[in-house]
Amino acid sequence: MPKNKGKGGKNRKRGKNEADDDKRELVFKEDGQEYAQVTRMLGNGRCEAICVDGTKRLCHIRGKMHKKVWIAAGDIILVGLRDYQDDKADVILKYMNDEARLLKAYGELPDTLRLNEGVDVDGPEDGADHDDYIQFEDEDIDKI
Repeated sequence: MPKNKGKGGKNRKRGKNEADDDKRELVFKEDGQEYAQVTRMLGNGRCEAICVDGTKRLCHIRGKMHKKVWIAAGDIILVGLRDYQDDKADVILKYMNDEARLLKAYGELPDTLRLNEGVDVDGPEDGADHDDYIQFEDEDIDKI
C-alpha cells in the first residue's frame, strides 16, 4: 500500500476556517464597480441583481467565492461592471449585514434600499392588498 505523505484528506480541508467573520475593513466602490442587491439566485454560480443605478444585471460569482461565501436573495454585493456587456457583471464582494448598514449610514446606498429582507421585486408594495390570501368561511370548509 502507498504511504500517505500528505497532511490529511477532505476532512482536514473541511475543518479549515478562513476567519472571515472577524472585523474587516469596509470596502467602498471604485471606478467600474457598483453596489447591488441580489434579487434571486439562478444556480451554476450566477445570480440576478438590481444595481444601485437601477439596472438589472446577471451576475457571475467569481471562483474564489464560489463555495466559500454563500450569497442569498436580499444580500448586498459589490459587482464589477463589464466594459463589453452592460447587462452582465461579476460579484467581487458580499457585504455582511453590519457592513451594509454602515454603507447605508455613509450614504453610499440609497435610503429606498431595504436591508436584511428577502427581495420581492415584482410583488406588491407595502400597504397594498395581497391577492394571494383567500379568506374561507366555516360553511365553505364544510362543503369541501
